[in-house]
Amino acid sequence: MGRLAFWSGCALAVGLAAVAVWLHAWPPALVRVGAAHAAKTVCSGVFVAGRDAAQVLRDDVVGPGHPLFALVRVDVDRRERVVRAGLLGFAGAGLAVARDGTGCAGVPDGDIAAARAHRSPGGADGQASAAPWPAGEGTAAPDAAIQALLADDRLAGPGMRAVLVVRDGRIVGERYGAGFDARVPLLGWSMTKTVNAVLFGLVARERRGGADRPALLSAWHGDARRQITAADLLAMSSGLAFDERYGSVSDVTRMLFLEPDMAGYAAARPLQHPVGTVFSYASGTSVLLARLWQDALADPARALGYPREALFGPLGMRSAVLEADARGTFVGSSYMHATARDWARFALLLLEDGRWQGVDLLPPGFVAMLRAPAPAADGRYGRGQVWLHGPRSGTPPGVHADAGFDLPADTYWMLGHDGQSVALVPSRRLALVRLGLTPARLGYKPQALLQALLRLPAGNPAPAR
Repeated sequence: MGRLAFWSGCALAVGLAAVAVWLHAWPPALVRVGAAHAAKTVCSGVFVAGRDAAQVLRDDVVGPGHPLFALVRVDVDRRERVVRAGLLGFAGAGLAVARDGTGCAGVPDGDIAAARAHRSPGGADGQASAAPWPAGEGTAAPDAAIQALLADDRLAGPGMRAVLVVRDGRIVGERYGAGFDARVPLLGWSMTKTVNAVLFGLVARERRGGADRPALLSAWHGDARRQITAADLLAMSSGLAFDERYGSVSDVTRMLFLEPDMAGYAAARPLQHPVGTVFSYASGTSVLLARLWQDALADPARALGYPREALFGPLGMRSAVLEADARGTFVGSSYMHATARDWARFALLLLEDGRWQGVDLLPPGFVAMLRAPAPAADGRYGRGQVWLHGPRSGTPPGVHADAGFDLPADTYWMLGHDGQSVALVPSRRLALVRLGLTPARLGYKPQALLQALLRLPAGNPAPAR
C-alpha cells in the first residue's frame, strides 16, 4: 500500500509539473487575457489613480471578474513603472508599463521600450485652484435635499465610488464611497467613447474635415470597407464584424489585452453587414476613430498631447488621462481616468452645447449631432457615441431600458462598464455623474436616482466657499 501511494504521489507530482510547464510555455488565450487584464488594471490603478496595488487587485480584478482572477499574482516595480502578472505568478505573462501623459499600456508582445516611446509632455497633475468650480475646485454649499437623495444607498447603488450632481452650472450634490474622494481619478470605461467623439470633432474643425468622408484606412483600399466613413464609426454602424462580449476570449478582450496595435486589429476585421445599415455596438470602431483623428493631425507627437491641449486643458480637467496602447493609439473606447468633478466638467461642456466660458469650444451644432438618433439604431443610440436611454441592467428583453421612469425626452447618457454613467438633461440644465464598481448582474439602474432628482424643486444658488 505504501509503495502504491508513493508511485501515485510521484505520478501526481509529474502531472502537476507538466501542467505548470504547459501553462508557462503555452498558456491558453483565456489565461493570457486574465493576466494581461490584471497587469493593466493594477498599473492604471497605481500609476494613474494613485491607489494601493493590493486594493486594486482585490476589488477591481478579482471582485467582479472571472473566478480565474483569484489565482492571479501581481508584481509592481515602482522604479521602472512596470507591472507583471500571471496565473499563480508565472502563467500568462501579463505586462503593463506606465508612461507620462498617456497612462498605462498593456505590452502583450513584451516590447516595453516601444510602448514607453508613446508618451506626451505634461500630465494629469498640477496645483488645483481654489477658484469656484468649474474653473477651480471650490464648490458651493450643497443642496440639502439633493444630498439626502445621494445618501440613500439604494439610489446611489452598490459599489458606488462617486456620485455628483450639476445643476445650472454648479455642483449641488456630491458623495464618495469608502476609500475614495474628490481627488481620485476613476475609470470611465465606455464613457470614454463620448470624449473620443468630441476629440474627433475638435480635430475635424481644425482640419476642416467632415464625418461623411470615407475613412480610407490603408487596409481598406481594396475592398468594400473603403465605403466606411467616420460618421459610420461614430454611429456604430460601420458593418465591421466585432464580438463585444466580455467574460471570455472575444474580439473586444483580444483587442484590449492581447494586441499591442489595437487599431490594426480592429481595422483587420471583415465586413459583416452592408456599411451603414446595422447598429452594432463595437469598441473596435471607437479605437479606429481615435486612429483617424490622430492621423489627421499629421504629427504623432502633437497627437499624443492633443487631448490635454485641445480639451482637458481648456476645461480645467487636471486629473484626466486618456491612455494610449503600446503603439500609440488612444484607447478611445475604454481607457480614460478622471475625477468625478472632471467628468462633470466634460458633462457641463455638453450641457452648454459645446460652449465654455462664452467661447465655442466645439463646432456649432456638434453636440446636437452627437445626440441625434443614429439612423440604424432604432432610437437607442446617438450619432456621436452617446446612448439615448439609461443602463439596461435588469431590464427584461423587449422592454425599453427606461420603462417605468419619468424622464424628460431630451435625456441622453454616457455609459460605461460596471456601472459608470453620466446622465445629461439639457432642458433642466442638469447632469448626474455616477461612478463605481457595479456589475450589470446586480441590476442597478441610475434612472431611479435621476428621476428622484428631477422631481425636487429647483433650489437657489448658494454662495461659493
